[in-house]
Amino acid sequence: MAGCWVRSILTACRAALVGVVGAVWLVAHANPAHDDAVRQALLAMRDAAARGDVNQLSALRPRVRGDLTEPLADYWWMRAQLDRAGADDVRAVLQRWSGTYWEDRLRNDWLRVLGARADWDTLLTEAGAYRMNDDAEVRCYVALARLERGLAPPQELAPVVQQAWLAQRNAEPGCAQAAGRLIAIGALPAEVAWQRARLGVEAGRLAVATQAVALLEPAWVPLVQQAYNQPQRYLDDKVTAVRQRTKEVVTLALIRLASLDPQAAADEAQHLRWRAQLTPQERGWVWGAIGRRAALRLDGQALSYFERTWEVELPAEWRAWHVRAALRAQAWPVVLRAIERLPAARQDEAVWTYWRAHALQATGQPEQARALLQRVAGPEGFYEQLALEALGQPVTLPGTPPPPTADEAAAVRANSGLQRALRLIEWGLRNEGVREWHYEVALHTPGGLPERLLLAAAAWACERAVWDRCINTSSRTRQQVDVAQRYPMPLRDLVEPRAQTVGLDPAYVYGLIRQESRFVTDARSVVGASGLMQVMPATARWTARKIGLQGFEPQHLHDPSTNVTIGTAYLKLALDEFEGSIPLAAAAYNAGPGRARQWRQGPVLPAPIWIENIPFDETRDYVQRVVANTVVYAARLTGQPQRPSERLAPIGPRLTTARGFDPSMP
Repeated sequence: MAGCWVRSILTACRAALVGVVGAVWLVAHANPAHDDAVRQALLAMRDAAARGDVNQLSALRPRVRGDLTEPLADYWWMRAQLDRAGADDVRAVLQRWSGTYWEDRLRNDWLRVLGARADWDTLLTEAGAYRMNDDAEVRCYVALARLERGLAPPQELAPVVQQAWLAQRNAEPGCAQAAGRLIAIGALPAEVAWQRARLGVEAGRLAVATQAVALLEPAWVPLVQQAYNQPQRYLDDKVTAVRQRTKEVVTLALIRLASLDPQAAADEAQHLRWRAQLTPQERGWVWGAIGRRAALRLDGQALSYFERTWEVELPAEWRAWHVRAALRAQAWPVVLRAIERLPAARQDEAVWTYWRAHALQATGQPEQARALLQRVAGPEGFYEQLALEALGQPVTLPGTPPPPTADEAAAVRANSGLQRALRLIEWGLRNEGVREWHYEVALHTPGGLPERLLLAAAAWACERAVWDRCINTSSRTRQQVDVAQRYPMPLRDLVEPRAQTVGLDPAYVYGLIRQESRFVTDARSVVGASGLMQVMPATARWTARKIGLQGFEPQHLHDPSTNVTIGTAYLKLALDEFEGSIPLAAAAYNAGPGRARQWRQGPVLPAPIWIENIPFDETRDYVQRVVANTVVYAARLTGQPQRPSERLAPIGPRLTTARGFDPSMP
């Protein structure tokens, strides 16, 4: 069999291997010693793949031969040599694992390599078999290949490239190359490159800005760097901005200044020379950047800055901050108008549908408001629950759908991709297993698995205590909703007594754990938070001292009992610190009490408005989800309808009657 894997793999040999692999899987699965050996080999291959060590991957690969996880091993092995592999070699691996996630993942990576090589013919041939089709760089390379081969008119390709390029966070080569080519032939206006540069400067990504400007003229890049690094000095040195290039770089300098000091940028933008010499479009972007940065600082001036942007099409996220600033001021006519300036797809999101309805109600248009609320109301989701209550209905949970039939269960358990995903997760290769599981349930076929099979797959994950896959898979259904799958309550004998001991609502604890770790006991974040309640080591040490927990060491956070003991104690301390406010305590748990204290300053606001104005996207989403989770868990635990408003008291500065805060709290 070893002779099959030479540089050019014979088709007949590949077919033989597939049959042998299937047989060996059945044997290996019942052999614990074999499983452990394969697991150790895979873990070593993961490390070798991270180093790009082809020799080590080649040496380890035979140890995985015939196992269910072999497609992953072959993916790592071939990916490490894509930059020099021949097309026949890559296609041999693709064909051998046809239909699997790892085939499509390898094709994705190969398409990027082909695009970088400008191998347009091979790229176009392979792109047709790419199933996930979720990589913006690949979309840009395909558009460029079609342009170079004359397969589509430039006007058809330009919107595809523009959308992908403007949405990219980093300075990737593919979309920039495609955009540059379309700009050069006049299919994309130069304004798009300047828009890309403005977005890069506002986001603090100089490489994005310089890459975009270099497409127009490389000699302009030093000017952009100067405007970015010393915006006030650059502006002070400019008296006129007659040439288009100068206007645009001045615009970039003002946007950069806004990110550093919104008030200074506002003062500068009001100078006569910029009001007279910049175009309305350029001035609108400047004021939009100033407004966004002021809104992020919860500055009451933000709304007045945004007032100068009505006639300009701003990035959707900037306009969303216009809405938030209007919400904070409770300026309901402005809320309505700002939402209408969002892209149509964004207006349909639950958050903006709810706030549009709220604004309509506040401006005396109850019938229109009710129609919008009915569109989004439901028992799950923060704004869905708020809409339901606004319609006068409490949150009640739907009935449980029929359990999966034997045939439905058998169908998902026969899926080798799901089998492999569970094995990888259980072997400590969680990232790889999670990606393959998601591919099988959501991406392998358009629209993903049918609902009944989603419920069956979720049930299988629950059975194996892979709670995150259980929750995420079940949450994909729309008609048949199994609340017990979506909101499981594992470790009840640990979580509920501990919550009650420290005086916490168990529903709140479950709601937070569901958001923090999805009940994955060995979860670890990129910043070092660990376990069920994702506790940071420094926070755990502080809390252990507070509650008198002797002999605590950070490695104890991997033990569920210790993790819940520390996590619930800290959550209760946070809740007490913030006078019992569930949203404030959740914000403190996620972003730290110092930030939560800062964010509560200013006017007393309805809790939903305060939450929507949390400056950190992650924390805003986190608080909304924890509150919504808590409502559902309360309904599960009590069997009673729930009203979100009962957990959403108004939020404002600390009361004078409140106890002093603990400055040592991490």
